[in-house]
Amino acid sequence: MGDILTVHNLNKSFGSKHVLHDVDFTVGEGRIVGLIGPNGAGKSTIMKTILGLINYESGEIQVAGQTVTPSSHEALANVGALIEYPGLYPYLTGWDHLDLFANGDHQLIHIQRIISKLNMDDFIKRLARGYSVGMKQKLGVAMALVNEPSLVILDEPMNGLDPQSIKDLRDLIIEESQKGTSFLISSHILSELEKLAQDVLIIDKGKIVSATTMHQLLVSQGRNTIFLQTSDDPKARDLLKAASFELDDGPQVRIIDRADDTLASALKTLINAGLDVNDMQREEGSLESSLLDLLAKDRVAD
Repeated sequence: MGDILTVHNLNKSFGSKHVLHDVDFTVGEGRIVGLIGPNGAGKSTIMKTILGLINYESGEIQVAGQTVTPSSHEALANVGALIEYPGLYPYLTGWDHLDLFANGDHQLIHIQRIISKLNMDDFIKRLARGYSVGMKQKLGVAMALVNEPSLVILDEPMNGLDPQSIKDLRDLIIEESQKGTSFLISSHILSELEKLAQDVLIIDKGKIVSATTMHQLLVSQGRNTIFLQTSDDPKARDLLKAASFELDDGPQVRIIDRADDTLASALKTLINAGLDVNDMQREEGSLESSLLDLLAKDRVAD
């Protein structure tokens, strides 16, 4: 399978402020890619530039091999998007919106499927002016998917959604990706993005600082930890530090798990010193902790 989206050496400025610096990445066919980073890092600017909503100084954007610019965007005919908040007509129903944007009657079965998957049946025939934030968000996602696009770009799609609605959206995105649709998703709800994204792009200060898979990111940042309760935790911490184990800050015995033999070596060190190990738990790292660690390391390197 090839790449549906290619962004190469993209640069963008607003006045004298250079906001995108040689941004370079690809999105594979049928892949779910998370675009994450701090506020103001350039996530929304990248998405708007891909969609031809704003121009760029240099670089290249291609969707399915076709170049995209604000004056040449034929390739976007097969791209769906939700950027920030959906633009809705207050005196049209949700169904009217989907019917308006659908390419022909053959989409009716697909439209009904999206409505059911996102649990929109109860309000889809009501006027959009009475919709809650969550209802509007669901309709915006549905509009992005209505024509079965090859690529879908979603900026904060989980805004205003309750836990069940977030799960419904997650399940729908995964199902669509398995059918071949690619997704580029930006979200501050990292715990949900961790369950969803296969690949991760991390951006900071307008630069892509990491482009990897979700699995590789979590493993490479080494944020899995081993939590131990011993007969003398302060002594255990001193012993482990002296033996060059890496520990989290704080009074508890929490070891950074960076190798296959970390647990066995730590237990041997403590037992040989005459300490009892009363309890042990493995704690897997999270996307949030991995992101913060990577950004911290990148900024130190700068």
